[in-house]
Amino acid sequence: MIHAVIDTNVLVSAFITKNQDASTAKVWSAILNYDIIPMYSEEIIEEYRDVLHRKKFNIPEQLIKDALNHVIENGVRSERVLSDDFFPDPKDVVFYEVAMSKEDAYLVTGNTKHFPKKPIVVTPAEMLEILKAKNK
Repeated sequence: MIHAVIDTNVLVSAFITKNQDASTAKVWSAILNYDIIPMYSEEIIEEYRDVLHRKKFNIPEQLIKDALNHVIENGVRSERVLSDDFFPDPKDVVFYEVAMSKEDAYLVTGNTKHFPKKPIVVTPAEMLEILKAKNK
């Protein structure tokens, strides 16, 4: 099992894509299959809830409820580890700081440029490669 903080953009993409072979959809499947254990904080859950409910995404309410419940029931609630790294968007800091709270954890994001260039910050495609290498 791999522990990872999943950036909101990855969830949105996974839930709105029509391509189930998309790396974001596969990351969500890996979470549902317990290959990835999501890490979260109350702030992250609130961000998920707010963004996933945006009308422009048209994500079904039941999917949002099920997804949030899965993360909370099967994930690891974590505290932030304060970072003095620079972030273009202050809202992204919590995702990084929660990922930093566990050794060998990752932050999976579609916006790597919003985070420090560190090995823990990976794209969904990179996360799938990490999973594949771990399962060999």
